[in-house]
Amino acid sequence: MLDLASEKIIFQAGHRLIGGVDEAGRGPLAGPVVAACVLIGPDFQIDSDDLRMINDSKKLSAKRREHLFSIIKNKVLAVEIGVVNNKTIDKINILQATFLAMRQAITGLKLPADYIFVDGNLVIPGIKQKQKAVIDGDAKIFVIAAASIIAKVSRDWLMMEADKKYPEYEFARHKGYGTKRHLEKIKEFGPCPLHRLSFAPLKSKKKSTPWSA
Repeated sequence: MLDLASEKIIFQAGHRLIGGVDEAGRGPLAGPVVAACVLIGPDFQIDSDDLRMINDSKKLSAKRREHLFSIIKNKVLAVEIGVVNNKTIDKINILQATFLAMRQAITGLKLPADYIFVDGNLVIPGIKQKQKAVIDGDAKIFVIAAASIIAKVSRDWLMMEADKKYPEYEFARHKGYGTKRHLEKIKEFGPCPLHRLSFAPLKSKKKSTPWSA
């Protein structure tokens, strides 16, 4: 079970509003990258069984993630997401697109964070807040774990909507990741407007199929 040990250290240092940031969708072949920021204050406590279940989103079932999504939104001070589409990913690359989504999530908060915990080994360029990057932070830091759930559920919902527009690709099933089934669909139909044409194996199809337009 995650605790608030890391957050308490930052609160004791004088910070008042701590944000946790994580993303979902860096690896897929289609769809956006989505980042989330979850904000808490010094009075926040893990005081329910639901909150005690919060962990790295990859360790939770889809049903549990969706349940915790609403719990998190109701219990923390603020939640915001940032969404960067596949066209921008192709234009600026996935790392810069991820940073852009993270900045959108942070700046979109209704209250300004004064300290940020970010999942990974890189801090976010272009933000004014003090921050700390934590490798595997979604399994170590409560606010990052909460952000990982918000980001994952939000992106899954977007891909389920995409499935309605492009049902032949079965986005609701694989969420755009490069599964065997998804690769078979790309081979059959070619890329659609949601595919990341800068990602292999789509890169090789960019100039060879009218579907890439």
